[in-house]
Amino acid sequence: MTPRLIDALLSSRGTEITARVLLTFPFWASGLVKLLDFPGGMAEMRQFGLEPAWLFNGLTIFVQLTGSALIIAKRWTWLGAGALGVFTFLTILIVHAFWRLEGERAITALHTAGEHVGMIGALILVSILALRPRSEFRSAADSQALTAASTGMLQR
Repeated sequence: MTPRLIDALLSSRGTEITARVLLTFPFWASGLVKLLDFPGGMAEMRQFGLEPAWLFNGLTIFVQLTGSALIIAKRWTWLGAGALGVFTFLTILIVHAFWRLEGERAITALHTAGEHVGMIGALILVSILALRPRSEFRSAADSQALTAASTGMLQR
C-alpha cells in the first residue's frame, strides 16, 4: 500500500503537468534553441548530412515544439508522442548509429541510443495513460479522502 502523501502527490494534476513538462524537456528545449539560433540549427543539420538544412531544421523545430505542446496540454497526446517517438527513432538511425562507429564514439552512441529507446517507451506510456479516464485511477470518494488526508499531513 502506498503512503497517503505519496498517493496524493501521484494523483495530483500538478504532478501530472510537471511530469509532462519534464518528459518533453529535451524536445522543447532543443526546439527553442534551434528556433532562436536558426543558423546554428542548420549547421547541426548539415553536420549529419541533412540537406536542405533550412527545411530539416524547420521540420525539427515544428515536430519538437508541437509534439511537446500536445503532450503538455494533454490534447492529442498520442499524436504528439507519436511524432516525437518517430523523430527519436530517426535520430538513432541518423545521429547515433553506433553500429557504424568504433571505439569510444561507438560506446557513447550506444548509450545515447539506449536512452532514446527509453524515451520512446516513456512516450508510449504517456499516450496509454492519456487514454485512461481519471476515474480509472481513483474514484471521486478516494480522491477527496486523499486530499483531506494529505492536507492534514502537510499542516503538521
